[in-house]
Amino acid sequence: MTLLSPIINYLLSPKRGSFYKGRLVVSSLILLIFFGACTSEQKQRSFTIGFSQCVESDDWRKTMLQEMNRELAFHPNIQFLYRQADGNSQKQVVQANELLQSAIDLFIISPNEGEPLTPVVEQAFKKGIPVIVVDRKVATPHYTAFIGSDNFAIGKMAGQYAVHLLHGTGKIIEITGLPKSSPAMERHNGFADAIKNYPQLQVVQQVNGEWLPDTAKNELLKIAARYRDVNLVFAQNDMMAQAAYEVFKNKVGIKPAIIGVDGLPSTGLQFVSNKTITATMLNPTGGEEIIRTAVKILNKENVPKENLIQTTVIDSTNVRIMQLQVAKAASQQTQIERQKTMLKEQTRIYNNQRSFVYILISSLFLALILGGLAFYSLQQYRKISKKLQLQNQEILEQQAQLVQMSEKAKAANEAKVNFFTNISHEFRTPLTLILGPLEELMGSNKNQYNTSQTHGLIRKNVLRLLRLVNQLMDFRKIEVDKMKLRASENDLIVFVSDIIQSYKSIAQKRNIDLRLITPESHLNSWIDVTMLDKVIFNLLSNAFKFTKDNGYIHVYINKSESGNNAIIKIEDNGVGMSKDAIEHAFDVFYQGEYENYKGSGLGLALSKSLIELHKGSITVASESLKGTTFEIFLPLGNKHLAKDEMVSSSPEAINSILYEHEKIFTADLITEQTVKQEVNTNQTRKEYTILIIEDNADLRQFLANKLSAEYDILEAENGQMALQQAFDHIPDLIICDVVIPGKDGLALTRIIKTDFRTSHIPVILLTAKTSIEQQIEGMKNWADAYVTKPFNTLFLDQTIKSLLANRARLKEHFTGEMPVALNTQTISKPDRKFISEFTALVENNLSNEDLNVDSICKNMGISRVLLYKKVKTLMNMNVNDYILSTRLQKAKYLIKNESFTIAEIASRTGFTSPAYFSTVFKSKVGVTPKEFREK
Repeated sequence: MTLLSPIINYLLSPKRGSFYKGRLVVSSLILLIFFGACTSEQKQRSFTIGFSQCVESDDWRKTMLQEMNRELAFHPNIQFLYRQADGNSQKQVVQANELLQSAIDLFIISPNEGEPLTPVVEQAFKKGIPVIVVDRKVATPHYTAFIGSDNFAIGKMAGQYAVHLLHGTGKIIEITGLPKSSPAMERHNGFADAIKNYPQLQVVQQVNGEWLPDTAKNELLKIAARYRDVNLVFAQNDMMAQAAYEVFKNKVGIKPAIIGVDGLPSTGLQFVSNKTITATMLNPTGGEEIIRTAVKILNKENVPKENLIQTTVIDSTNVRIMQLQVAKAASQQTQIERQKTMLKEQTRIYNNQRSFVYILISSLFLALILGGLAFYSLQQYRKISKKLQLQNQEILEQQAQLVQMSEKAKAANEAKVNFFTNISHEFRTPLTLILGPLEELMGSNKNQYNTSQTHGLIRKNVLRLLRLVNQLMDFRKIEVDKMKLRASENDLIVFVSDIIQSYKSIAQKRNIDLRLITPESHLNSWIDVTMLDKVIFNLLSNAFKFTKDNGYIHVYINKSESGNNAIIKIEDNGVGMSKDAIEHAFDVFYQGEYENYKGSGLGLALSKSLIELHKGSITVASESLKGTTFEIFLPLGNKHLAKDEMVSSSPEAINSILYEHEKIFTADLITEQTVKQEVNTNQTRKEYTILIIEDNADLRQFLANKLSAEYDILEAENGQMALQQAFDHIPDLIICDVVIPGKDGLALTRIIKTDFRTSHIPVILLTAKTSIEQQIEGMKNWADAYVTKPFNTLFLDQTIKSLLANRARLKEHFTGEMPVALNTQTISKPDRKFISEFTALVENNLSNEDLNVDSICKNMGISRVLLYKKVKTLMNMNVNDYILSTRLQKAKYLIKNESFTIAEIASRTGFTSPAYFSTVFKSKVGVTPKEFREK
């Protein structure tokens, strides 16, 4: 009642709501029942013991098993797996392996024979499973414990008893167990050792009884008649000793002295008591000791490895005492078992009664005081819970739908945004190449050739822009289902051949093997020529873009085996496609990248849609660096077409369409023949070198032509080539498109700006991506300028000059005392590269106190001698003087333009202490740093 009073008073308080009271009632009831029913007993850990017994037929082993089970009754947490092999060694090997596979915690084995069972014991021991060997030994030391009698001592005791009994003279027959079992061998050796000093005692015959009385009897019958004068029989167990007694009494008619081994109550003791055998050597089974030892091992207790059970001689002088002791022990064990059973029953009754009392008291109090309240609260709880569950289910379903719709919308929108962002880049490049040449034409008409070349560039990019616009319009028509098929009957061979002719001149210039291969003389098919020609033109244009000079492009036209389809196959040995590109080749907005080329994201998707309007199909097969094959399947005849999808057309109309599409699709493939003006070899080399990184060959050539009058020009069409050019030539300025194959412009800029060899080079990013976020991203990668397409060439030219001038002025702050020879134009490009690397390395490490000749040589990969020689030759000063001069120049700049303390400036310029900095500064400049700042 003391426990319940606080709970009852709290529940009756008006401050608590009925719902919370109901919950507390249920909780209190559960707690009372739990504490009433629980016991303080701690659950023991469970173990599994596996026991492999060699045989179970004899009483000795049955007694062992009984003793083990009796001891196991005190350990309910142990599961006992038992197998017996009927005296068959091979069967015992199989059974032992089965036990080892059963996730046992400890392995007990009584081997039939030592050698055959030794590998099994070693296997278990190597697995980390404790092994207890019982009675018979194995031929390995790899076991945890051995429990059994000292069989050598038993044999020796039997021999000594025989010597005493026969007074040192007589004839003996020995009946052994299995020859290869350790007890048989050790008992024989012990017996022989005891009688070896008595030459008058002779073992006249050995009989192999295999531990079995029937076997022993049969073997003795064969030889017993020859040994009527035998004085004693030594049998290695009591059952074989009893068999010997029966043979000699019934068949021979004599009664020699007989010694057995084991001394079990039901066999050996009884035989000695009945005087059928003379004596028996006690061989305890040790069943209880085996289980006790196993429990100690499982509980991580230390046990001796060899556990030998003591033995003694039992004959007519002490057999009665032994029988009384055994009978008393058996009686006590029976009494213990009975008391144990009664104790378990009383414990069970007590626990049940105690639980019942607790539950009854709790139920009475809580039912009388709070039964109604609990019922009402439960009903309310169920209603509210059900309502909330329904609402929660609806919310989860709506949320899942919203998430799914959001993901789909996000994916679709992201694809379209990416596509139109990139397609705008495609628009802006042709617009730049139209606007730039137009401005050039408006500014000057002096060079007739340049004017013609500029006109060609304008025409080429107008056609490119027209093709992109047409693809967008066709894609939109297909998307809204307004693209209608207008098929007419045409000879497919002639139609494709005419398209191939449009590419002949391009193929000849590039030495590409372009041919049409077909076994058909003609092949009529119902096609929409305005659609199919776009497909063929697009596939051939792609093949030419991705096939290198001296390659091949073959077009095959055949009928299918069934004769129902025309097959057009376009095969090349170009750069091929990756597995990912093949998987997405016909996806809308997917822009695959192949070596130095990037698709628009519409061509193949549009081609697939146009072929599907013909009720046909298109497939692709490709392997990277080996080539690509497209196959188009078109149904023959017109049964697959509706009436409003069939029209008639004239050859003139077809030729007009082909001509228009030829101009549009081959524009990108036509390369302008540029004529380089002769350069006077004696002309003074230009002061600055500019690296142009642009994948569009026309725009790259346009910029090179525009800038070559004032600068040396280097060109690169992809990221890898750009890095090679930048590191090899160390240009003075880099113009880089953001969207290029390989590493994009942003990644390229970061690499250039983080490498000490090129970190000083200004970088202008040239791109069609105009959003402020994209410009900020460019600045984050340390670009110096961001110019958007289409751009004004004068603005670009002025940006280049401004960056070069600013970089020159900045350099003067740090290298004001640099020798004049360094700024001359007579230095070769390799020497300029060396000076750029050397000065950049020094300037980037000015704050490093450990900057010295050795560290510079290590970073530049040259010897000390070469470094000194080149610096002295090119800069007319030694390395240490240059480092000191550069540090002082930077210190002057920081003193004049920054608010750092003198100590901070000393640290930033690599001086070990402010005092040393002031001393060096005054010795070189003539005034202290403080006086220099005050001027």
